[in-house]
Amino acid sequence: MPRLHFLLSIFCVAAAYSADIYVDPVLGDEHNNGLVSKAKGADGPVKTIARGIKMAQPGDTVHLVPVVFKESAVFNNRAGEPGKPITLDGHGATLDGSEDLHPDDWPEVAPGLFRNDHLLRLDDAVIQRWFFLWDGKMNHMGRSSKGLRPDFKKPEDLQPGEWTFIKDDSRKQPNSANIFGAFYVKLPPGQKLADAHIAAPIRSAGVQMSGTNKWLVMRNLIATHVYNDGYNIHGSSRDCVFENIRAFECGDDGISAHDDCQFRVDGLISMGNSTGIADTGDSITEYNHVFIRDCLGIDLLFFGTNRHVIKNGVVLSSAHTVASLSGVEGNPTGTCTLKLDNVFIRRETAPAEARIGKGGKLDAEHVTFLGCHLLAADGEVILHDTIFGLAPDKNGLWPAARGAKAATLLKELTPH
Repeated sequence: MPRLHFLLSIFCVAAAYSADIYVDPVLGDEHNNGLVSKAKGADGPVKTIARGIKMAQPGDTVHLVPVVFKESAVFNNRAGEPGKPITLDGHGATLDGSEDLHPDDWPEVAPGLFRNDHLLRLDDAVIQRWFFLWDGKMNHMGRSSKGLRPDFKKPEDLQPGEWTFIKDDSRKQPNSANIFGAFYVKLPPGQKLADAHIAAPIRSAGVQMSGTNKWLVMRNLIATHVYNDGYNIHGSSRDCVFENIRAFECGDDGISAHDDCQFRVDGLISMGNSTGIADTGDSITEYNHVFIRDCLGIDLLFFGTNRHVIKNGVVLSSAHTVASLSGVEGNPTGTCTLKLDNVFIRRETAPAEARIGKGGKLDAEHVTFLGCHLLAADGEVILHDTIFGLAPDKNGLWPAARGAKAATLLKELTPH
C-alpha cells in the first residue's frame, strides 16, 4: 500500500482520538508536526518513533507506517490519563535491531578471517545473548543466554560461517561492568565481507520501558533481531497494555517484566528467542492468547515475589527447559505464582523438565503437558483437569518410549 494512501485511510478511522501523529522513516521530517492531510494545520509525518512518542499527549495515538524501522520504541516516564492512554499503533511495523557489518570496521587478519575490536559497548550479559545474522539466519554458535553456553572457539579453529569472541582482560577498567575484546567472523577463502550478508544486533530491545509509565497502549508491533529482549519492561509501569505483539529471534526474551512493573498482554507470538516469556522481580503480568515456539533456553521463566497468569496459550517447546518457576533466595515469605488456564504445552524434541523451585507455585487448570517432566523441588503444584502424557514424534512416539506399554498409554491419552 502506498504510504500516503495508508496515512489518509488511517486518518478517517482514527478521528475519535485526541490527536493522531504519524511516523514515516522515509517520507517523514522531524520538523513536521506529525499530522497528515485533512487535519487542521497538518504538515506531514515525523521521521522517527522517538519524535512521535515525545510529541504524544494523553489520548493521542502514534501511528507507524507498516515498514521496517531501524529504531527502538522507547518509553521513559510517559503517562496518559485514565480513559485517555497514549497509544503506539505499529499497524504491523517491524522494529529491527540489526545493522549490516561495515567492511571498513572489519580488517582481514588471516585468509577469510575478519576482526572487529570496537563493535559496541559490551558486558558479560550482552555476550551471553550475542548472535550474528548470516543471510538473515541467526547464528548463536550453539549458545543462549538461559540455556547452553559452550566456550567460544579460538579464532584459528573457526570454520566458514562461524564466529567467536575473545575477551581482552588487560583492557578491563576498575569498578566497571564493561568488557573489551574482539569479534571474529570466518568466511570462505576469497569471499569479501561486503558480499557475505552478515548483520549484527546493535540495539538492545524493540520496545524499551523505564522510569514510571502509566496508561500506555502498544499494539500491532513486531520486534526482532535485538541482542536483548523484544519487549523489555523496567521501572514502574501501571495500566499498560500490549495488544497483538510479536517477538521474533531476539537474543534474550521475547518479553520480560522487571522490578514492580504491571501490564497486560492480549495477543503474543514469541518465536526463536532464547526465552519465550521471562518475568522477574515484583512484577505482575497477565497474558491472553499466547503462542510460543522455537525457543533456545527456557520457554516460560518466572521468578520473584508476585503473580502471573497465562490464559489460552500454546507452547511448542524445543528449548533446553520447558518452564522454570521460583521465588527469591533469602526471601522466605515471597511467592512467585504462575496460573495456567487452558494452555497446551508439547515438546517438539526430546522430553525436558518444567521446574517448580522453592518459593514457586504452579496453579494449572485445563492444561496439557506432553513430553514434559514436572520437577517440583520445594515448590507447590495445584492441578485441575490437567493431563501429562507422551509427545508423539513423526513416527508416533519418542524413540525411548516405544513399545506396547507406551503405545497403550498414548492411546488412552488421545481423545477419540
